[in-house]
Amino acid sequence: MSKRGLWIIGACVVAGAWVITSGKRETGGVCCPLVASMSAMAGEIVQSGTNVAAKAKLPRLVDLGAGKCIPCKKMAPILEKLKKEYAGRLEVEFIDVWKEPDAGKRYEIRLIPTQIFYDAAGKELFRHEGFFSEGDIMAKWKELGVAFKLAK
Repeated sequence: MSKRGLWIIGACVVAGAWVITSGKRETGGVCCPLVASMSAMAGEIVQSGTNVAAKAKLPRLVDLGAGKCIPCKKMAPILEKLKKEYAGRLEVEFIDVWKEPDAGKRYEIRLIPTQIFYDAAGKELFRHEGFFSEGDIMAKWKELGVAFKLAK
């Protein structure tokens, strides 16, 4: 290899070292801005997960489905009834994964509908895939140790 080629390689190594070390100074010890942004995103995810758990005061039922899926359509009136009958004692949330595709990834669902049961601290207790009747939902809450009394 010529002296010129070695000089170019040496210059590239020095430039690369400079980029890496300046990246460490700018990103608080992380050598790569991409890694720094990924680390920051991971911190946000952990932080937001912590905040969600801290905010949760009621048991929560999350149903992931779609507005045009037949079993999901059958679940809709059940979810509305539970939301009204157990207001203030149970949070009921429906997420349309066709409108919010990231939700399917975030909740790691395999098919719709999927119901996920959370305790008051935000910890997942159980998940079910497919249609789930009102009676089966309430029986599952009872089995999980969460009993609801109907409002008078």
